[in-house]
Amino acid sequence: MIRPPVSPLGEVLRRRAEPLAREALSDTRVVLINGARQCGKSTLAAVLTQSLGAEWRSLDSATWRHAAINDPTEFVSGQGPMVIDEVQRVPELLLAIKETVDADPHPGRFLLTGSARLLGLKQVPDALPGRMETLELWPLSQGEIDKTPTEAFVDAVFAQGTDFVHTSTQSRADYVSRMTRGGFPEAVARTERRRQRFLDQYISDLINRDVLQVAEIERAQDMRRLLRLLAARSGQLLVPGNLANSLTISAPTVRRYIDLLEEVFLIKRIPSWSRNLSRRTVGTPKLAFVDSGIASNLLGYDAAGLQRLDSPLGGLLEGFVAMELARQLTWSHERADLFHYRTKDQTEVDLVLESRQGKVIAIDVKAASTVRADDFRGINRLADDLGSDLIAGFVLYTGAATVPFGPRNRAVPIAALWEVSSASPPGVDDSESL
Repeated sequence: MIRPPVSPLGEVLRRRAEPLAREALSDTRVVLINGARQCGKSTLAAVLTQSLGAEWRSLDSATWRHAAINDPTEFVSGQGPMVIDEVQRVPELLLAIKETVDADPHPGRFLLTGSARLLGLKQVPDALPGRMETLELWPLSQGEIDKTPTEAFVDAVFAQGTDFVHTSTQSRADYVSRMTRGGFPEAVARTERRRQRFLDQYISDLINRDVLQVAEIERAQDMRRLLRLLAARSGQLLVPGNLANSLTISAPTVRRYIDLLEEVFLIKRIPSWSRNLSRRTVGTPKLAFVDSGIASNLLGYDAAGLQRLDSPLGGLLEGFVAMELARQLTWSHERADLFHYRTKDQTEVDLVLESRQGKVIAIDVKAASTVRADDFRGINRLADDLGSDLIAGFVLYTGAATVPFGPRNRAVPIAALWEVSSASPPGVDDSESL
């Protein structure tokens, strides 16, 4: 029997990904949990398999790693389920796993974890098409930290539209505290000063270990300089040429470094949204850090520093909101994708959620406790083009109440992202709406 690793929080928090992973293991031969280092992948894998008598093999162990390299086929042989932790360290194992599950195709044979996107690794010989399901695990969401039963903001706004209402007691200071804390269990469990030390070491280890493993880089110091510059541009368009000019290194090198940082789950590119409504739409992606605590720490800001008027709170808060939505999209019932919208005349909407049916929720983020009608300018421009396909436009802000701004627009507290636990309106049971 496998026992879950000891959590730095003193308890193993339930992850929203757990039921999804259990479903995948029930009908899929190989399941991969992919995510950043220290986000809880090994703990989740242990929780999923502790009652199955699974074999556990961690490729962080030099002994197991050398055994896997020496004889991949023998390494994955066995009758029972097997957990292979940090599988990206020996990607050649995937061919041996493919051979094994083709010979014995019953579900739940292998549970893999990885700290780099396997499909992005050039040395990966085969991605097990049709045999493997990949689940992304992010650092803890705010609702997971708060131990709320569910987080259903995405489902609720698509179901309710302009009927969506939420109030919250969270203050601007509360949001800043959450942002600088981030979602890594080790960081959440620490005091602010000790958290900063952990995040400093995390970045150093990530560059010296995972990034160097994924691909050779010429100068680690250039990567560190790029990271700080990216943190300063959180929530902005990601233009490698501009970054290259600031760093005095080549644009191709910057592009390669950005690809590496995304492969190891440090940053996320949010693509531009367009339905060919205008030829003047900008196709450049936006940048968000997977963990807001890392972004804040790279810039040297603690919670008190981000409260200052001259702090980069706006961009960091937008990235924080974007990643809470990205987390939620991995488990929401509504199948939707996350984008941003910007035109060449500077009209923009921070975040756009589009369902598979083409219905859209437009979201702007404001680091203030008051909202004006002009804050919906970008949303209104998008609404004029979309018509009835725009379900609603929301400005997420640090105030307490939901406030209507016309028939389709609402100002909503940011905390609705993790405090809303049902897709039904308040007072209506979910079962009544089925």
